[in-house]
Amino acid sequence: MAQLLEEWILRDGISPERLRRLYWDKKRSVPEIAKTVKANPQVLYELMRREGISRRSYTDSNYLVNRHLPQFRLRERLTAEQERLRLAGLMLYWAEGAKRSRHTVDLANTDSQLIQIFLRFLREVCGVAESRLRIYLYVYEGQNVHAIRKYWSRLTRIPEKQFLKPYVSKLKPNRVRQRVLPNGVVHIRYCDARLLKQIFSWIEETAEALSLRAGTRVAKGASL
Repeated sequence: MAQLLEEWILRDGISPERLRRLYWDKKRSVPEIAKTVKANPQVLYELMRREGISRRSYTDSNYLVNRHLPQFRLRERLTAEQERLRLAGLMLYWAEGAKRSRHTVDLANTDSQLIQIFLRFLREVCGVAESRLRIYLYVYEGQNVHAIRKYWSRLTRIPEKQFLKPYVSKLKPNRVRQRVLPNGVVHIRYCDARLLKQIFSWIEETAEALSLRAGTRVAKGASL
């Protein structure tokens, strides 16, 4: 790789200064820069490593790759009711949301009212793009999946075309009294690492403000 890098730089390469400017100032990705200068992306990565050009975090890189998609827009000024909704949404996610996910907001529950409140939080406070909302269902074999999909689509106002393939759980024969939830378990998902990071940040701020940490710091992300 070192020899290839030297040959490319000598022939028609890109200077470290230009690479740094395109990457950070112009906010271009390495693959985009490689197409512009007609270079191997791996050569550019090696040049960045050799010249000490820092690289973006996964979240920032993912945002640039998906910047053509509709983005969420946080509401800047909240009414008193919207602030209560924001706090309610944060507490719901703190209690019921996925903590180990790095990229996707994912809250699962069976309570229809809880799901509606969380969706109001995403829509009215976070300003999510409707087209990027997804529903993932957990149901049991023998249940009418079509009817359950319609139920949650009507309740959430999310089109069925935005539903992911459901997980169908087999009933265990040795568990006669196994509880079967009539409408399954619904996951509300929104794939955006920046929004997930914002929600975790809000939760931490709220916990600190309300002195809920019990003497220990609430870590961002997976430790919440």
